[in-house]
Amino acid sequence: MAATPRLFAPEAAERQRLDKWLWFARVVKTRRQAVDLIAGGHVRVDSRRIETPAKLVGPGEVLTIALERQVRVLRIIGLAGRRGSAVEAQNLFVDLNVKGLAVEPEAV
Repeated sequence: MAATPRLFAPEAAERQRLDKWLWFARVVKTRRQAVDLIAGGHVRVDSRRIETPAKLVGPGEVLTIALERQVRVLRIIGLAGRRGSAVEAQNLFVDLNVKGLAVEPEAV
C-alpha cells in the first residue's frame, strides 16, 4: 500500500517548530540541545516563556534565549527547510542585541 502524501495547512508553511528553528538558525549545535533549552524555560517568544518544543513560530516574532554565557535577542525574519551553512542561518534572523550591552560573564 502506497503512503499518502502528508498535507499541511497553508499557514503551516509560514510557521515552524521552535526547536527546529533554533537548530536550523544555528543557535544551538543539536536539536536535542534546542529541546532541552526550551523545556528548561530558557526561551521566550514575544516575552512569553515557552516550555514546549513544538510551539510554532514565524517571521516577526522576537525570541529571547538565555544561553550559558549570554542572552540573545533575535527577531525571526525567515524559515528554513533544512539546516544549512552559517551564512544561510544568518538570513533567518536579525540580532537585536546592542553591542556593548550584551550580558557577558564576569572575569574571574
